[in-house]
Amino acid sequence: MKIELWAIGKTSERYLDEGMAIFEKRLKNYVPVQWQIIPDIKVKTSDARIVKKEEGEKVLAKLQSDDYLVLLDENGREYTSVELAQWMEKRMNQSPRRLIFLIGGAFGFSEAVNERAQEKISLSRLTFSHQMVRLFLMEQLYRAMTILKNEPYHNA
Repeated sequence: MKIELWAIGKTSERYLDEGMAIFEKRLKNYVPVQWQIIPDIKVKTSDARIVKKEEGEKVLAKLQSDDYLVLLDENGREYTSVELAQWMEKRMNQSPRRLIFLIGGAFGFSEAVNERAQEKISLSRLTFSHQMVRLFLMEQLYRAMTILKNEPYHNA
C-alpha cells in the first residue's frame, strides 16, 4: 500500500515545508508516502460552491476506482493517536492500492468529493489553516507508525 497526501494549493510558509520534509523522510522508513499538490482555483469569485465544484472536479479526475479516499474534515471522526494507529493498521491490512488523505481548500469539499470519500477524519475540534493541517497530519501518521512498531516516539 502507498500513502498519498493530497492538498489543494501550495504551502506558502517555509517553516511548514521544512517540517513536512522532516516527517516525510521519517515516514518513508515505514511506508511509501508521496505528496500531490492540486492547484487551487484562480477564479475571481468568492462563491464557495463554484470554487468547491471546480476543485472537486480536479480531485475526482485524479482518483482511481480502487483508491481509498479519506477527507481531512472538521466534521470527521476524531481519534486519539493510538486509535489512529489502529485505524492505520486496519487500512494497511485491507491493502488498498492507494490510501489517499485529502486536505481541502479554504471552502472545504464539493458534494461529489464528499460522496466519493470512504471516510472523514478530523485532527481536532479546533480550526487550523489547511496549510498547517499538512504538517499535523504527517506528524500524526509518523506517530501512528511508531506506535505500531512499539517505538518510543509516542511516549517521548
